[in-house]
Amino acid sequence: MSLTYTGLRVTDLSRSIRFYCEGLGLVEKGRGTMSHGGTFVGLRDPESHAELELNLYPSDSRFAVPYTPGEGLDHLGFDVADARATIEKLRAMGAKVAIEPWLEAGRYWIGFVEDPDGNWVEIESPVAPAVSGPSAPS
Repeated sequence: MSLTYTGLRVTDLSRSIRFYCEGLGLVEKGRGTMSHGGTFVGLRDPESHAELELNLYPSDSRFAVPYTPGEGLDHLGFDVADARATIEKLRAMGAKVAIEPWLEAGRYWIGFVEDPDGNWVEIESPVAPAVSGPSAPS
């Protein structure tokens, strides 16, 4: 398991990218559209390799809650071996599942739980590659 990144909800992607990249030296590593219509931009610190994900949700998204300065932490992201099993383990420990796991773009299982204080934690794992039988001897 590894803490992968921190997700930060923003109100203006261009302004936030300029702040974190030009102002603080982070480098954009990728961007995309979430299955529910939100936009994410991944940034990386070239020195520490720490990652920050900027998240912008359209006004009709269930995640577009009123924004209060200082309360923009969107979620923490963890890569694990098996997201569904980890979420079930956390559920058994009493964690509230905020969003049941779903298959994103056929590549990742992603789900969200709440930590004891209600902060969202993303649990993600890659879809296991198909096993095609015994490997050939070398």
